[in-house]
Amino acid sequence: MRISGLCLAFCLSLLAQMAHGAEEYPNRYIRIIVGPGLDTPARLFGAKIATLLNTQVVIEQKPAAGGAIALQAVAAAAPDGYTLLLATAAYTINTATGRFALDLRKDFEPIGQVTEVKYVLAVHPSLPVNSVAELIAYAKAHPGKVNFGSVGIGTPPHLAGEMFKAQAGIDIVHVPYREPGSAMTALLRNDVQMMFVLVQSAEPQIKAGAIRGLAISSRATSPFFPDLQPVYKLGLPQFDVLGWNGLVAPKGTPKAVIAKLNDAIRKGLEDSDLREQTLKSGYEPTAINSPEQFGKFMAADTEKWIALADKIGLRLAP
Repeated sequence: MRISGLCLAFCLSLLAQMAHGAEEYPNRYIRIIVGPGLDTPARLFGAKIATLLNTQVVIEQKPAAGGAIALQAVAAAAPDGYTLLLATAAYTINTATGRFALDLRKDFEPIGQVTEVKYVLAVHPSLPVNSVAELIAYAKAHPGKVNFGSVGIGTPPHLAGEMFKAQAGIDIVHVPYREPGSAMTALLRNDVQMMFVLVQSAEPQIKAGAIRGLAISSRATSPFFPDLQPVYKLGLPQFDVLGWNGLVAPKGTPKAVIAKLNDAIRKGLEDSDLREQTLKSGYEPTAINSPEQFGKFMAADTEKWIALADKIGLRLAP
């Protein structure tokens, strides 16, 4: 009976310490680890978290291995809220294609989505098409003659092209490049005739007439191209490709800590100055969301890519 009493006292003491630790959080600096892609969302929202939680936020880049190193570093970190990951669509795609064993759905705690990025379906001006319907008709009339570029196998622009190809029932050829500059140069030179291009990269080229924008990749329009309709409204009703950024923590991070971080993100998304900075950086601030909503979003994104990867037989080596 005495042992049971001691165990109970120990457990109560431990719970009290954990609760006290959550109340004091944060009492040292927070790291946000960034894998592939730009660190802009982490810097913008990291600064807001630092101000609201009265701490320092350090951005640490680990882009190697397609984000695998960043993913592993956060998964292995203590679940105390001091090491976070800037999660992106790259992680859900790499899980879906078998490249990563770690999975945002079950190996991390969702905190909140911060931004989204849309893609423009763009073509070289020499291609005699002015709409999605005309592009599909042209590709059907010229099988294997239209090349689509991307910034690498397994990236969102690649999967967007594959989704377009599968849903339209056309024969177009994927040409991957190692980085965005080379892919854009290929489109400008007509080495590839179409590509899904990030809105911030497409904007100056479309305004200059160097490429032609036909549609937006996501279910909603983009403030950067308000006149372009989503692909799904233009003949492919299941089409949906969205780039995104959000924060996740190691599995087991206390809910009280997650709630504090989500509240800081929520206040950031309500801040008109931060929203303006986000748009000026080429990103769109997302709708205010809870950890549960962000978790469901990441799960749906992963499942969407699993379905496409299975359909086209895409598997990437770890």
